[in-house]
Amino acid sequence: MGVTAIKPGILTTVQDRGRTGYLGSGFSPSGVMDTRALHTANLLVDNDPDAPVLEFCLAGPTLRFTTSTYVAITGGDFRPTLDGRPAPMYTALAVHRGSVLAFGAPKTGMYGYLAIAGGSINAPEVMGSRSTNLKCGIGGWKGRALITGDYLPFCTRNIDFIPNLGSHTVDRDDAFYGFDDPEITLRVVPGPQEDMFTQDGVDTFYGQAYTTTSRCDRMGFRLDGPEIETVNGSDIISDGIALGAVQIPADGRPIIMLSDRQTTGGYAKIGTVCSVDLPKLVQCTPGRIIRFAPVTIQQAQDLYRQEARRMEALAKMVRRPCYGGISPRRTARRLTPILEAQARAHASGSQKLWIELSKTEQQRLQPAEQPASDPNR
Repeated sequence: MGVTAIKPGILTTVQDRGRTGYLGSGFSPSGVMDTRALHTANLLVDNDPDAPVLEFCLAGPTLRFTTSTYVAITGGDFRPTLDGRPAPMYTALAVHRGSVLAFGAPKTGMYGYLAIAGGSINAPEVMGSRSTNLKCGIGGWKGRALITGDYLPFCTRNIDFIPNLGSHTVDRDDAFYGFDDPEITLRVVPGPQEDMFTQDGVDTFYGQAYTTTSRCDRMGFRLDGPEIETVNGSDIISDGIALGAVQIPADGRPIIMLSDRQTTGGYAKIGTVCSVDLPKLVQCTPGRIIRFAPVTIQQAQDLYRQEARRMEALAKMVRRPCYGGISPRRTARRLTPILEAQARAHASGSQKLWIELSKTEQQRLQPAEQPASDPNR
């Protein structure tokens, strides 16, 4: 039981939070570009927050389901349709066996996500993650993007009910992503090589506007804008690259490193974008205006905690009791064996009691034994 790719879309891959602990061996973490969309989608279908999802970019896939289940769609608006009718986003959506879920070009955003109830796609775990590493050809579905005809099995055979289904819907995140805003601001922790830039270069980075370009992928986003001045060039001895690191190459324009980034790099890094702001960046189409604002490490940690509390509150809201929270069909299936066992026990007990009563009754009704006759009488 699973899903068949009628059309694969563009760069449709299986991704989770990513693999950790292997940067020292040269393996990038991979994982979703938009962790906020990942967690929200999984929450809506009662999956583990880091369960794998299908991620697609620029054009979504067309999928046929071979079993009934529930799905959730988050991220950019790829105009999803279910059996030819518009399908809602940010809600647990029932799909039936034979249903066709299709996505088109994005109306907003760059990346879309599809979570499937029951643990999602049953892809093999490689080095602690099911994420697809396209460069190494490992993880995900055969280490590559989907192609036409791929059949992806589900972790769970059939999910026909989600408790409190009426509550499994949330507001769309359009306001967070700023799809309608002329520009977005990314908060940055300064360093680690900020001292390699002149004060004018630092002021330019935080004071001027940059724009996203078409030179962007899962490895990183190149921005265009005013040159950031260095003291004596930006080349360094290669060192580690964190998620969101802002490299400044020789041309003086920022490159923000993302999920499929290389593990080390030889360009100076003026700062690191806060992880809570990266989803805003990856959903930016070419030509969006980007500004940077400095924050301290403590402020960045506070932002991370705020995001964690928001997800906890969202989980409570999604799982709150609501009308129709109990499935009569599932309740009947669970009660049937119990009632049958009780009926068997009752029948067995009644039969035993009847046998015991029958023996007592037989003894009561049996005529008393007559004493032997006295031969002297």
